[in-house]
Amino acid sequence: MKRFGLIGKSLTHSYSPSFFKDYFKKNNIEAIYELFHLDSIDEILKIFEDDKIQGLNVTVPYKIEILPFLDEIDSTALEIGAVNVIAFKDKKKIGFNSDAFGFQQSIKPFLTNKHERALIIGTGGSSKAIEYVLKKIGIEIIYISRNPNGRYKHYSYEEINENMLNACKLIVNCTPIGTFPNIDECIEFPFKYLTEAHLVIDLIYNPQKTKFLSEAEKNGATILNGESMLKEQALKSWEIWNQHIKS
Repeated sequence: MKRFGLIGKSLTHSYSPSFFKDYFKKNNIEAIYELFHLDSIDEILKIFEDDKIQGLNVTVPYKIEILPFLDEIDSTALEIGAVNVIAFKDKKKIGFNSDAFGFQQSIKPFLTNKHERALIIGTGGSSKAIEYVLKKIGIEIIYISRNPNGRYKHYSYEEINENMLNACKLIVNCTPIGTFPNIDECIEFPFKYLTEAHLVIDLIYNPQKTKFLSEAEKNGATILNGESMLKEQALKSWEIWNQHIKS
């Protein structure tokens, strides 16, 4: 039986096993999908020794840290600077990024000509895929992080103001703050400046509506969670694995 899985830390919130279990059953595929909790990225070496594993997904906090452990990196993933899919071929570990595809597919029905500028919250591996997609479709980006360190167009949470939100009608939270079980947590954000013209996205999908999204919705914004992105990127992962399946 083919084995696939997800590597990361704090994986109890993940819907990936249930998604793939249903997908495998629906399509009569003899395979299992497992969770591999790693306390540090060095533990990936033991996972790589298992010849029965046909493919892996990568989640926080290892989408960037995994790069030095790979033999090859797909050109798109290399440009993004983050990997969330690992395929195996000819004993080589090859990194890909399906997050960008998943995000682009999920936002297609929601984008309008009002979304000329975006606020990306967080600067981890997931944010790199979002940045890649938005730049590709011509959306200007402002970055929010705990430590902007004077970088161009990077600001702290405390610096988010009314003028910034008037200019940025698209807001994407790429941080894990508010993920189950910490559902009462929320990033520091001036929700009062949001309007009906704003599209607010949280890449978190468990819970379906984070406190961040709830507060945005109260102020009239259109909201979108990460569930559709999860499904799209998962299907893309499956496509990638099947193109590089080990014999």
